[in-house]
Amino acid sequence: MDALYTAVATANGREGRAVSSDGQIDLALAMPPALGGNGAGTNPEQLFAAGYAACFASAMSNVGRQMKLDTKDVSVTAEVSIGKDDTGFGLAVVMRVELPDTLAGETGRQLVEATHQFCPYSKATRGNIDVELVVE
Repeated sequence: MDALYTAVATANGREGRAVSSDGQIDLALAMPPALGGNGAGTNPEQLFAAGYAACFASAMSNVGRQMKLDTKDVSVTAEVSIGKDDTGFGLAVVMRVELPDTLAGETGRQLVEATHQFCPYSKATRGNIDVELVVE
């Protein structure tokens, strides 16, 4: 791969801080209450969900242009879950894609599937974690 951009961030665990090299991100990190924490900060799953949702929505704009479809009213919500698996902990994702009426049915499903093939986050997770696509 020929890198066009490299993001750099440093963190010191789930109970610390995450800081990007340019200072745009400077967040307190905390375990969520569901995992025994106080929830007084963000957590890696929230950050992953935000990144994946944003990337998927942008990828959908690109794929939509190629398919000559208007995607301006599309909304993407990523639900990232953490749980125990055979080796410790694992992640799972539900991608909820809300489409306007003009993209309902098979056209919308094809757009979402094509986006899932194109999106860099989807490529990175493929074969590693379960990703469920839900078209709404």
